[in-house]
Amino acid sequence: MMKYQLIAIDIDGTLVKSDQSISPHTLKALIRVQEQGAKVCICSGRPTYGIAPHADTLRLADFGGFVVSYNGGGICNWATKEEIYAQTLDPAVLPYLCECTRRGGFHILTYVGDHIVSDVAENPYVQFTSMRNRMPVHVVPDFLAEVTYPISKCMIVGDPEPLHQLELEMVPHLQGRADAYRSEPFFLEVVPVGIEKAQGLAALLAHLGLQREQLMAFGDGFNDISMIQYAGMGIAMGNAQEVVKKAADFVTESNEADGIAIALERFFDL
Repeated sequence: MMKYQLIAIDIDGTLVKSDQSISPHTLKALIRVQEQGAKVCICSGRPTYGIAPHADTLRLADFGGFVVSYNGGGICNWATKEEIYAQTLDPAVLPYLCECTRRGGFHILTYVGDHIVSDVAENPYVQFTSMRNRMPVHVVPDFLAEVTYPISKCMIVGDPEPLHQLELEMVPHLQGRADAYRSEPFFLEVVPVGIEKAQGLAALLAHLGLQREQLMAFGDGFNDISMIQYAGMGIAMGNAQEVVKKAADFVTESNEADGIAIALERFFDL
């Protein structure tokens, strides 16, 4: 039996290159390792809909793979499309998030089905997440009045430095009710308490009857640190932040240079 039975892969800066494509070398390696019996899961802060095209490219449905979305807040069996795990944001925090958004001149958004709900469309950061997830933006005049249904996360977007200051304010204010962190310098994510990639992967391992020592995880960003440290083999991309590299067991080549494929060829008989 292979030592690593589950391979968790971040998307941006890890699975895809800067043009959002998966290189043929990386795709071939991921298909080959699935043919040998390992399960692959894409583990991303994106909503499930935004992960779907990459899940289909990797043929996760054919091999019984999984999608771990919302930074660990949701898990979907990609073969059956069954949602096997889901956490939602406490609606009581929404008024505070909207107040912070108005006060700081930021914008707020969330994900519903196949579209984004936001207070604005013509904003470069909103447009960026729309492009990256391939989801259209539905603008609502009153975000708080509109969002009365369960959501997995909210995102406040804005210029990096003022958004960092907002993060420093929000983290202690939301303590015990929600977690806030920046997944990109211009994205401040607000998620249910305790939601992180390691926590979502722990739930998936339990579902599969596997141990953390059987998990291999690839990532490049701050929100990948938890799963890289949790995995039996945590792998940082060559383009990763230095703090991510320090948390890893192994550092591979960059996402532009087939880092995933190179690591898989090292640890599997491909």
